[in-house]
Amino acid sequence: MRGFERLPARIFDFTTGGRRDLYFAILHVFNDANERLETSLLLEQVRSRLFETGYTDPVEEAEVETALRHLESLFLVESSQSYTAVYATAAEFERKNVQYTLTVRGEAEFAGVRLVLERLRERGALQTAVLDAIADRLDGLHALQADEDPGLDSRVFTTLQELEGHLDSLRDNTKRFNNELQRLLRSEGADLDTFQEVKRATVGYLDAFVDNLEQRARTIADALTRVEGRGVERLLERALNGANLPPSATEAVRAEWSQARRAKWSGLRLWFAPTEDGQEGVRRLHEVARRAIGSLLESLERITESRRRASSTAEDLRTAARWFAAADSTEDTHRLWSALTGLSPARHAVSGHADGELIPAGTSWSRADPVPVSANLRSSGRSGRVARTARVRDVAATARIRKERALAQRAQVERARRLLATDGPVRLSAFEELDHEVFEELLALLGRALSEPADGDGDRRALTSDGRLEIVLSAQPDDREARLRTPRGILTGPDHMVSIHVPGSALAAEAKERP
Repeated sequence: MRGFERLPARIFDFTTGGRRDLYFAILHVFNDANERLETSLLLEQVRSRLFETGYTDPVEEAEVETALRHLESLFLVESSQSYTAVYATAAEFERKNVQYTLTVRGEAEFAGVRLVLERLRERGALQTAVLDAIADRLDGLHALQADEDPGLDSRVFTTLQELEGHLDSLRDNTKRFNNELQRLLRSEGADLDTFQEVKRATVGYLDAFVDNLEQRARTIADALTRVEGRGVERLLERALNGANLPPSATEAVRAEWSQARRAKWSGLRLWFAPTEDGQEGVRRLHEVARRAIGSLLESLERITESRRRASSTAEDLRTAARWFAAADSTEDTHRLWSALTGLSPARHAVSGHADGELIPAGTSWSRADPVPVSANLRSSGRSGRVARTARVRDVAATARIRKERALAQRAQVERARRLLATDGPVRLSAFEELDHEVFEELLALLGRALSEPADGDGDRRALTSDGRLEIVLSAQPDDREARLRTPRGILTGPDHMVSIHVPGSALAAEAKERP
């Protein structure tokens, strides 16, 4: 059984953090240098070649050096002393004697990131040309097996490599196409015309591939049988000889190379070798394609059927949503809901107090006055008896109560304002203890002042809604704290300077008498 491959510590760490683009550009510079057979680069060479990779951000030499040190800590590059260069001064030696080289791990991680970016841009496809190429390379191997000339071992190696590349391409493209196909099946599409055309073209694409799949799969199976009839192990031995591995390659390296080739060949057999149930990989691909064709046809039928009907539930709900979004008020939305659904509130909920304005909106139902409910509501569904129109209710008593309440509230506000008026600026702490009603009026005035912007002197000015009272509030440089006591608690805060005036009234004497 194949052992589990554990990931090295901190692999691909350079792709995280705010400098990941700079790290990737530096590795790009080293990769381009390797393609030109340059094994090492100096710091100034790395910095000067960053622009060639497409990295356009301005970067100083110190930043590049810091980035190189970080990549070295990740074992992606390594530094060494340069003993071949000529240095004119000691400062030049300190700056130019270090050269950097890309490590094997650095090459691998850079190649991995490049592969990820390429995969993100690629799109899957079911290519019958790949099937033809696989059959052609198997025929080529069969022909090479007939000639044991060692000079042909390199051709055996290259042909086997091409066969493995085509097999990898087939598997990768099939997986990506299957994932894209599943997303297409789940998608509904915003533009029905375009969506319908894409699905119809996909059905034709799959149908043509399935028709050609069986014939080509049989051709590949026959070629595979012929190659295996002449011996796969001998074929892999010749491919190993033709691979021209370096003399430093140990027996373990050669055995690992051969084992990798056997694994690839097993994958080829898994796809195309004939079994009692047919060719397993081809059979799975055939089933996926057939199921996809059926699902796409059902989706196209649903689209056609929805267009044939005058309306659909989904479209009705979308229309209702647009109506609700365009409603001007909450009451309009309730009326619209009743009209659309035919659902009305509970019958007893329409009952209310004789004069609902006398009860504040925040009053709990447990503290509010009871509302009588007619006994006929349960038996007849009506809240009262059907009789002649009732006489007009006398509202004189209600008007008198409202007037008395308004006068009492007005007197309370006037009293609070008289008590709060100051004879010039005073500290907020000077108020010391206040009644709850006076305290609420003071809080309202402070809130108005704090909501206004400060003028050039740092003062904040505000007027009451009726314009009869003005407050001037100014912050003080000290850290004194004001404590105001009320029957319901204590308020603490900054001890600002406050001036409250009632224009047109002589309150100076009363303000002086207040402690």
